[in-house]
Amino acid sequence: MKRESIQSLLASPASFHEKEITVAGWVRSIRDSRTFGFMDLNDGSCLPCLQVVFEEKYLAGDFDRICRLNVGSAVVVTGVAELTPDARQPMELKARSISVEGDSTPDYPLQKKRHSPEFLREQAYLRPRTNLFHAVFRVRSEVAFAIHSFFHDRGFVYVHTPLIISSDCEGAGEMFRVTTIDPANPPRNHAGEVDYTQDFFGKSTHLTVSGQLEGEAFAQAFGKIYTFGPTFRAENSNTPRHAAEFWMIEPEIAFADLADDMALAWDMLQHIVRHVLKNCQKELEFFNSYVDRDLFRRLSALAEGECTHMTYTEAVERLKASGENFRYPVDYGCDLQTEHERYLTEKIIGGPVFVTDYPKEIKSFYMRLNDDGKTVAAMDLLVPGVGEIIGGSQREERLDLLLQRMQELGLAEKDYDWYLKLRRYGSTRHAGFGLGFERILMYLTGVSNIRDVIPFPRTAGNAEY
Repeated sequence: MKRESIQSLLASPASFHEKEITVAGWVRSIRDSRTFGFMDLNDGSCLPCLQVVFEEKYLAGDFDRICRLNVGSAVVVTGVAELTPDARQPMELKARSISVEGDSTPDYPLQKKRHSPEFLREQAYLRPRTNLFHAVFRVRSEVAFAIHSFFHDRGFVYVHTPLIISSDCEGAGEMFRVTTIDPANPPRNHAGEVDYTQDFFGKSTHLTVSGQLEGEAFAQAFGKIYTFGPTFRAENSNTPRHAAEFWMIEPEIAFADLADDMALAWDMLQHIVRHVLKNCQKELEFFNSYVDRDLFRRLSALAEGECTHMTYTEAVERLKASGENFRYPVDYGCDLQTEHERYLTEKIIGGPVFVTDYPKEIKSFYMRLNDDGKTVAAMDLLVPGVGEIIGGSQREERLDLLLQRMQELGLAEKDYDWYLKLRRYGSTRHAGFGLGFERILMYLTGVSNIRDVIPFPRTAGNAEY
């Protein structure tokens, strides 16, 4: 079947005027009046619908059946396109035939009215058919393309890092275990502990929290690499910012320091924003009208603006001097919370800011120790409305200092044997960062809950679809 997309019709209506064409899609609304009716049709190619006008005289006895169609039905329409310069839509389709691919029932959950995001989470398999989620997931697709094109055009190699790991780069305990052992009757060793030597991989394994360590290995061969894939955190958190499964973009660059890392992060963020501003105009108009009325201004400012830089010490001092009564008190050595990050960007700076040189006690073992022996070459990129959106660091390439840091944190050398060997075999200065894919989507759309930018969210107590 040769059919036209609604996107192509609405993009160039004059080229289809008075031509017979075929379209296919799902009925968003339908209404009739004795001998004629109107149908709003969406085929997924764009946010707007196409209005189909159908008349009894052309439908050869099918008119009544078409009038009784329920919202959600899938149809194929052949008709003549006509320009409608005085109407909201630039054209409409005068139907000559309508065939029903798949009928819908009267209890179809998505009737023509506004539904809350909470209700739509319970209909995750259908919510892409709504305007909000249609727009969100089209932007998600465009952002993924923008990320790949950014790195491809700059000579980065795309690396698929493993989803199943035996060591954790974050030193966290919130990991999902991967096992084939019978939980009701696990094998045990002489100490009475579960004997993971009898497991599938011969050791304890988990779902990855990051592809960074493996990415570092490839950066020491290719110079510039990136990963882009799912990661998992078994955090029992029900906040709007956390999910158990989410996607991460993690580049690693050799012969690079923290300044190079910050420049790459800012270039990437601006590239993504500019791409969306250029290619997702209709979706952004929708978000700006119904989700966040400050969206266009905020994105345009970032796309053309510059980023401020301050140290962690300076950030703490300025937050303390503000006199603001924060829920979480601010003092040197504290881990900055979202409220602190947003206050910095929205009240103190009035735009994005890099915060660098954090106390080593609140950062991971692999971050390079600064000359002061107290702070590490870490950076967080904070943006208005969200707070932290990118976190990264220069990695510790000096074996003796890396071992010292691991000993301080009680990390077993045997668990990181190959990672340590990288420092023995031609180690270079290198750096990298992580960008939470869903975090950037929340920023680009104004959507405030991470569950609403993931097609099928996985959160504590929820794996329904």
